[in-house]
Amino acid sequence: MNDAVAPGQGPTALNSTQTAPKEVQISMGQDNANAREKSNCRSWLLLGLLVPVVAAIVTVVWYYEGTWYGLAALYLGLMVLLVIKPGWRWFYIAAVTGPRDTVALIAYIRVLLFIKRLERKNLNVGDVFEATVARQPDKLAIVSESQKWTFRQLNEHANRVANVFHSHGYKKGDVVGLLLENRAEFVGTWLGLSKIGVITPLINTNLRGASLQHSIKVGNCTALIYGVSYRSAVMDIAKDLPAHVALYQFNDETTAAVPTEGLAQGLAQQLNTLLESAPKDKVAAGASRADHQDKLVYIYTSGTTGLPKAAVITHSRYFFIAAGIHYTLGFRDNDVFYTPLPLYHTAGGTMTMGQALLFGSTVVIRKKFSASGYFADCARFHCTVGQYIGEMARYVLATPDAPHDRQHQVRMVFGNGLRPQIWKQFVERFKIAKVGEFYGATEGNANIINNDNTVGAIGFVSRILPQVYPISIIRADLHTGEPIRNEKGLCELCAPHEPGVFIGKIVKGNPSREFLGYVDTKASSKKVVYDVFSKGDKAFISGDLLVTDEYGYLYFKDRTGDTFRWKGENVSTSEVEAVLSNLVNYKDTIVYGVFIPQTEGRAGMAAIYDPTREVDVSKLGTALASAVPSYARPQFLRFLRRIDLTGTFKLRKVELQQQGYNPATIEDELFYYSQDNGCYVPLTQPIYDQIQRAELRF
Repeated sequence: MNDAVAPGQGPTALNSTQTAPKEVQISMGQDNANAREKSNCRSWLLLGLLVPVVAAIVTVVWYYEGTWYGLAALYLGLMVLLVIKPGWRWFYIAAVTGPRDTVALIAYIRVLLFIKRLERKNLNVGDVFEATVARQPDKLAIVSESQKWTFRQLNEHANRVANVFHSHGYKKGDVVGLLLENRAEFVGTWLGLSKIGVITPLINTNLRGASLQHSIKVGNCTALIYGVSYRSAVMDIAKDLPAHVALYQFNDETTAAVPTEGLAQGLAQQLNTLLESAPKDKVAAGASRADHQDKLVYIYTSGTTGLPKAAVITHSRYFFIAAGIHYTLGFRDNDVFYTPLPLYHTAGGTMTMGQALLFGSTVVIRKKFSASGYFADCARFHCTVGQYIGEMARYVLATPDAPHDRQHQVRMVFGNGLRPQIWKQFVERFKIAKVGEFYGATEGNANIINNDNTVGAIGFVSRILPQVYPISIIRADLHTGEPIRNEKGLCELCAPHEPGVFIGKIVKGNPSREFLGYVDTKASSKKVVYDVFSKGDKAFISGDLLVTDEYGYLYFKDRTGDTFRWKGENVSTSEVEAVLSNLVNYKDTIVYGVFIPQTEGRAGMAAIYDPTREVDVSKLGTALASAVPSYARPQFLRFLRRIDLTGTFKLRKVELQQQGYNPATIEDELFYYSQDNGCYVPLTQPIYDQIQRAELRF
């Protein structure tokens, strides 16, 4: 990850004069739900009583005073009724959020028209890309530290790939996996395969052994293209793969000597040699072709909670993702995009790379993310839009000040995972005019975007016309994510500020509302909830806890299962992580719940990546006491010597949670919060044994 671990290299905030952030509201707050329900019932009752009264008055005025006075009375009567239900506040909110909703509605209509036009013509991604090439063949499409490819070059490589695999008998519906680093050929390869209707699973380059083998098998691959850098990983599992899986090795131009393992034994073919002799101007006549609704690629989940699952991305879905963010955030065709994210995930490979393939923009890529190199690259390549994800913004913020922090042309950054606690610091330090924070799952249909720079919001749902884009937050068990149903067996909407599970209504045939799920149909079925607001309807259930404010802005709270209960209160791990990370100079921080014998709920435990041990534990306890409620304060601390991140910079907490806090099995330093001493003290084996015998008070 290069210097992405920069947070562990500077002085800690606890050893400086930094003041602790104000106390955050950790409680999930469902206490007022019943009160709101009663108030709602009273409003409807009053409305029911007033309707006949107003109707009678209007009738009398109309009868005795004539039409004009009758119309005036009708107008005033309607105003009175609307003040009661939905109420005067609704009109205020409608006025405030109207401009936001109008901009989003126009963008949404443009997206649907864009996709419908392509659908009518049955165009696929390759077709739209070739039209882009025809318009601007010599414009730069993809730029990196070592490559500068024009649209013509990218298309020629794609045609060569298509012709090689067509000549080898591959056709529409076949599956060829791709394991390759961030480089122009990555895009050209899956694009070329798509031109003959072949589906390409984009495999995470960090996978090894059983996980890599699983990804190849679950994608039903009939062949695998791998970069020479991953030769050893592939050869380790080659003999365990199904016999029909053909292997193709791609060697980049920087390889001095081509490794022959696999090639010499006949296990793999040299793809470079095959490409050199293949036609580059067009795809061979007679090759199969993909339709608009056909599968394009498989994109794997990060695997934070188990083995990766292959999510289905069709050509139509690719259009919707790339065009959706393009129109909603106001991207320009002449923008230069910067993404250091892996191209095998949706964020970098679809959202950003789609701007080049569909709209003709230039995309700057990087093999590996560098925190100190982020804005240096943006300045060097004259980028106008930057992309972030996960913890990336925090890593960049933790780097030392540099001249390129503000000497760049970036007018906007977009991504997901920019925490509210560092949002303002980030935009002020790096002079960013606009942040486009979005939320969405690769496999899901509940996708939202913050289009008006509201700090901390991940998107919004219209308070005026929520039916236009049917996404909702429903009441659910905060620990299991299971929907809470009423006496009719249906789900219920959450009130403003009430946390619940985020869902998206499934509508067949609507590109924004379809749920394509995973290759594994059993895994797909677990993400669908039925009988939501009426019998027979269904929705994609995200598994994420969100809240909305009265203006319709949505805020991320936690993952279901990550929230735990302690001292009778619900604790949001993501909120505690954000506060704690700020206190330890933006170091990687993971918070989770662990069991203590003879106590109710789970106690908080925080794992902090601090290999050089810079954090002052004695000061940390004091800082936490003023930053979070006592029930949200971690009872245990673990200082990690190494850390494991996913390809999208997500922290893996399942393994840490399973390991618990036993010093006999954990080599890292452990501390616990001593009620007697009022601070964190080392967790020794005798202390651990006392905890297991319930001899210590928590």
